[in-house]
Amino acid sequence: MHLEVTTYLRVTTIYWVVNIDNLQHILNYNKMNMSKKIIYWGLTGLLAFVFMGSALGKIFTNSDSLKMASDFGINPQTYTFLGVLEIISAILFVFPRTGILGSLLLAAYMGGAIATHLEHGQSIVAPAVIQVFLWTVAVYRFPELKSRILNGN
Repeated sequence: MHLEVTTYLRVTTIYWVVNIDNLQHILNYNKMNMSKKIIYWGLTGLLAFVFMGSALGKIFTNSDSLKMASDFGINPQTYTFLGVLEIISAILFVFPRTGILGSLLLAAYMGGAIATHLEHGQSIVAPAVIQVFLWTVAVYRFPELKSRILNGN
């Protein structure tokens, strides 16, 4: 009995913490003036456009992209799966409620892209720039992310 009550209280507490963070994000968004909202959605849309374009290139492949993938040791099925994964992550990033999860998934995805480029002796400038831009937009969109990363709270 005591274990069930303790577990229930922990789950309820976690639920409230998650909802309070979400509520705080909504309150911060509602306090923004119009120019900040335009920047917020403009940066979000630009980043989503970059990832969607990349993902659609992986899903609707052509001979050049398949050759590049095979040079990396990626078969066509895996290449298409990476495109689907990228679309799901980008969609999660766009919606404010799942934006932090989408940010983390896209950051991990770009980390894998950087590692793949390093492994094959290619330049990492493009994926690194996208990674930095992703984190910049994520910190702008989610101030609580900035406070947790920089302050350790």
